[in-house]
Amino acid sequence: MAKLFIPGPIDVSKETFAAMSQPMIGHRGAEFEALYASTQPVLKQLAGTSRPFFLSTSSAWGVMEASLRNLCAKKVLTLCCGAFSDKWFDVANKMGIPAEKIQVEWGEAISPAAVRAKLEEGGFDLVTLIHNETSTGVMNDLAGIAKVVKSFPGVLLVVDSVSSFSAVPIGMDALGIDVLLAGVQKALALPPGLTVFSCSEGALERAKSMPNRGYYFDFIEFAKNAEKNNTPSTPAISLIFGLQHILSVIENEGVEKRFARHKKNNAMIHDWAARHDFKHFAPEGNRSVSLSCFHTPPGFDQSAFIKSLKSKHGFVINGGYGKIKGLTFRISNMGNETPETMQELIDAMNDVLG
Repeated sequence: MAKLFIPGPIDVSKETFAAMSQPMIGHRGAEFEALYASTQPVLKQLAGTSRPFFLSTSSAWGVMEASLRNLCAKKVLTLCCGAFSDKWFDVANKMGIPAEKIQVEWGEAISPAAVRAKLEEGGFDLVTLIHNETSTGVMNDLAGIAKVVKSFPGVLLVVDSVSSFSAVPIGMDALGIDVLLAGVQKALALPPGLTVFSCSEGALERAKSMPNRGYYFDFIEFAKNAEKNNTPSTPAISLIFGLQHILSVIENEGVEKRFARHKKNNAMIHDWAARHDFKHFAPEGNRSVSLSCFHTPPGFDQSAFIKSLKSKHGFVINGGYGKIKGLTFRISNMGNETPETMQELIDAMNDVLG
């Protein structure tokens, strides 16, 4: 099988798959409660929070949609700079939730000043932000945007950290983030199907007042069950075994060392790109640490490059996403990757480039 260096799902280790193959247990007993509880310390450390983490058997979009349903009583401001952040605006419209957006060109970052100017118009009670826009390789100014949002009383902030969680420090409590969510198939290096998320007290208070929250994604149901180290509905137990394993790996490595490793991996790809004159799609100062997105140069046969890399070396990178498919290509450096494995990829790409 080919090894994935795409932005997600990413390569999953044999050890993680082995952990997921443990005998099944019931989810309404002491064994599962101990499993659930075991995930909490490192998740909290990675997020920079004292708040409990909830485990949702869904893709991240389940919790992203749930954030709108649980928290938006007036109007949501969606910060749009790529395929996934743009989609949040579309989802709000499909749900019949009043929504406005700040839209920048793909490849640009969201300006905190623009967020302030829009919120000053009034009427908003929720802001959605994708920290690391996976489609473009843009990492938005989370601290700057959070500071602006928190200066408007009654406005909550939801942050998708799907491709940044465990790759960079976040600081949920310090920044005043109200919902922080991440799918596990990116930097946490697990198969898809599970989302981890945490809610502030303010977010839960808002949710209590919201009608029509439904059941499966009701934040209050998650909170009540979390008090007993459990989930509202039948969880993906095998994935949680995998999560327990990968969190123990992170704890053994050390969170700060993990962040530093991602930064070094990323720098290696940037250095490789510079040697071959591949230009970044994201602006300097707002580039992802977990993946890289590059312009496809004129005359460069991107398709042949990607196909040859897979057929000759068994490595898979991505040829762009959405409306910039073919115009860009993306390389992941997150999860279990090390400088040694990144060098193997670089050597292979150099070989294909000739």
